Amino acid sequence: MLILVTGCTRGLGRAMAQGFIQRGHTVVGCGRNAQAVEKLRQEWGPPHRVDVVDVARDDQVEPWAQAVLESHGAPELLINSAALINRNAPLWEVPPEEFSAVVDVNIKGIYHVIRHFVPAMIQQGRGVIVNFSSTWGRTTSPEVAPYCATKWAVEGLSQALAQELPKGMASVAFNPGVINTDMLQSCFGAAASAYPSPEQWAERAVPFLLGLGPKNNGDSLTVE
Repeated sequence: MLILVTGCTRGLGRAMAQGFIQRGHTVVGCGRNAQAVEKLRQEWGPPHRVDVVDVARDDQVEPWAQAVLESHGAPELLINSAALINRNAPLWEVPPEEFSAVVDVNIKGIYHVIRHFVPAMIQQGRGVIVNFSSTWGRTTSPEVAPYCATKWAVEGLSQALAQELPKGMASVAFNPGVINTDMLQSCFGAAASAYPSPEQWAERAVPFLLGLGPKNNGDSLTVE
């Protein structure tokens, strides 16, 4: 299976990608850190592919998508996992540029990737789109209002997309649960260490994601 993972250079994205590769699947991914991308290129090798792409920028996603579709074809599983979280602060103290950055990656980034890959998936007549939501896409907490707002938006975007897709495809909003990532550490500090690592999480999440299909179209799912 060809699987596309955004934000694959660290955290949950990298743990998922490694899990898919270990199970014999081909992974295409992207990240913003050129050094991390080069390291993965050396680790993974062909037929896998990883590129430096900022999903918040449509002018970067478009040529990347064209290159991937030419080299690998349309993905069968597209996972939008790239995300940012704001530094803990009351909403009125969040700088405008930080608020915009969270929106640009967490919402616009998903839109850009869908815009440039999903038409090819529709043409091949199959595919599952998984958009990473969050516990904070269904509940809220203080000092992370920008992040909450974007993840609630992901839930709505995913369900609306599900109504637009042809039969045989699926759009899913996916809550990974609470995992000890850099993002969680920025919110919880040392308390984040009480939660599973990305690698521990991936042991459950990868088989779960591989099992998704048309029957899940429109679902809001969580890895237990």
